[in-house]
Amino acid sequence: MNRLSIADRVRIVSALVEGTGINATCRITGISKPTVLKLLFDLGQVCLAYHDEHVRGLKSKRVQCDEIWSFVGAKAKNVRPEKDGQWGDVWTWTAIDADSKLMVSYLVGERSPAWANFFMKDVASRVTSRIQLTTDGLKMYGNAVDGAFGCDVDYAMLIKLYGNDSYDTKYSPGECIGVRMAVLSGDPDPNHISTSYVERQNLTMRMSMRRFTRLTNAHSKKIENHRAAIALHYMHYNYCRIHSTLKVTPAMEAEIAGHVWSIEELVGLLAN
Repeated sequence: MNRLSIADRVRIVSALVEGTGINATCRITGISKPTVLKLLFDLGQVCLAYHDEHVRGLKSKRVQCDEIWSFVGAKAKNVRPEKDGQWGDVWTWTAIDADSKLMVSYLVGERSPAWANFFMKDVASRVTSRIQLTTDGLKMYGNAVDGAFGCDVDYAMLIKLYGNDSYDTKYSPGECIGVRMAVLSGDPDPNHISTSYVERQNLTMRMSMRRFTRLTNAHSKKIENHRAAIALHYMHYNYCRIHSTLKVTPAMEAEIAGHVWSIEELVGLLAN
């Protein structure tokens, strides 16, 4: 990978952040698969470290949280005994600033109370003032938010109610027939109890990473590459991609960046 020119690195990363799969990227660029994967892993590690260090001191007022499912190697029910602990279902916890659209925090792991606690503590460490927080109805959020914020948060759950549909719902939930708001802490504004922005970001995530596309064999084969791809996606989303509504990047709107990053700047993180 060290022998790659800056131009080749930019071509590879440009393809990856637009949702091109690894094999297709190799065909387009003429670069070998091990080299592309090595670049993805190395740059993903750098992006993760940069986000951890610089996405802090945020003046957020409203934050929305959600989780998005994927898998590595095989779905949990299909994992072979020799791959137990290496393959299976993987969840990405996400938190977005509803105003700047900045991805405040993300965490790749399990859907369990321990991971929920770790995720919420990370969110709390990145904001500087009291926020209004909205999550879905996942019960483990309650204790996690209390442990991370205590009473210093206006927190509500938005619980969606689904009907029993007669058609096949294997790949999607049933029809949403209503929502219920549950205030768990403080005094959240009912007009802003919503998870719409974070759910839309989850859609962007599926559209921008080939390994999240359903009903294909483009899924991740190693958890390390899965985490690296997610870190690269959110670095590009926060700093390089102009938001269609804001007309600037989320990082600029959140006042943690002064300009739109180019792919060259993103790739240049490897040299720092």
